[in-house]
Amino acid sequence: MSEAIVITPVKDSPETTGKTIEAVCQSDCDIDYFVFNDFSQPKTKQLLLEKQKKWKFQLIHLEDMTDTPSPNYKLVLETAQKMAAEKKLPLIIVESDVIVKKDTLSRLLELAGTKKDPGLIGAITVNEQNNYNFPYTFEKRKSNHTVETSHSLSFCCTYLSLPFLQNFNFSELSSKKDWYDVTISRQAKKAGFKNYLAKGVEVLHLPHSSRPWKNLKYSNPILYYYKKLIYKRDRI
Repeated sequence: MSEAIVITPVKDSPETTGKTIEAVCQSDCDIDYFVFNDFSQPKTKQLLLEKQKKWKFQLIHLEDMTDTPSPNYKLVLETAQKMAAEKKLPLIIVESDVIVKKDTLSRLLELAGTKKDPGLIGAITVNEQNNYNFPYTFEKRKSNHTVETSHSLSFCCTYLSLPFLQNFNFSELSSKKDWYDVTISRQAKKAGFKNYLAKGVEVLHLPHSSRPWKNLKYSNPILYYYKKLIYKRDRI
């Protein structure tokens, strides 16, 4: 019996996407796994079709649902919320530049049963040197503790509880934004839920693999913010 709806939004980055899918599909818990292809290039689309032959997941091409150019994160979230509501299951988001471990999802589900009023529970991200990395660089000290946090939780690898999903309708999210982790983190707290960061549940994060221009934020921040403003990119 499935324990969660798990989704991965995909926009190119075939190398990391393939690793993400394989890792999620080898999880040690029962899940319903959906991969949302957001108008990726043919190379990525072909990879997804090949992975589907080997691994158990459902592939959804957003081009069959909308004509709106990517990113279509709002549509993905709305669709996933409906799936979770129909099956009365929590939702776990694993983005396409994140590699989970075999027990990552089961540990998040276990934690959810031990914490008070969980809204979101995020697995902490590490780099290949096993150091905390973006977006959780504000955590300076390693530990195995799960801590309540006032920071926004990224959707890199994050659990969203069923009570929270039943409390806030994602159709209310602004269509003028591209990403919604900050908004949804704040909405969970506003509704009386608690957000937790699981420092003992580490996942490998290879940031911005599908949006390499975002690396300018670190190498050339002036150019990054110029492009963000002029091209209205990365709206949170």
